[in-house]
Amino acid sequence: MRLLLPLALFAATFFYGLGLVLPLIRVQKLFLFTDEPSLVAMIAGLWDGGDIALAILVALFSVVFPLAKLGLLHVAAYGGPDGHRMVPSWFRILSNWSMLDVVLVALVVFAAKTTGFADAFARPGLWFFAASVALTAGASALVKRREWQR
Repeated sequence: MRLLLPLALFAATFFYGLGLVLPLIRVQKLFLFTDEPSLVAMIAGLWDGGDIALAILVALFSVVFPLAKLGLLHVAAYGGPDGHRMVPSWFRILSNWSMLDVVLVALVVFAAKTTGFADAFARPGLWFFAASVALTAGASALVKRREWQR
């Protein structure tokens, strides 16, 4: 049980990094044109396309919040006996937004398939991102359980 939290945190952090840079989705239009953007590429594309507010919003919920949550989990897990006291009370709010990206990409895949203009397929980045979310939630539960046992 003592190894479960470090393994979950390491895997969540590693998978999160892969989820950021690997392609999230493959969109194929008219069997000729294919695009496989990563999350970082999507944010950069929104920024370059002039959708700055949307780029900031996606970056906030996709990059900043998950990184903050992972960082705070590392502090709570490895900060010694008082590590959980270093985590602010608003930390629990971050967990409410963990699956937002996965849901949004799933909606894009669904919309692309139902319109008939393009086919969309989930790519490894989405699976790594989803695994990171699940492992982060598990690590968070392990940290809370450890706090209750003290």
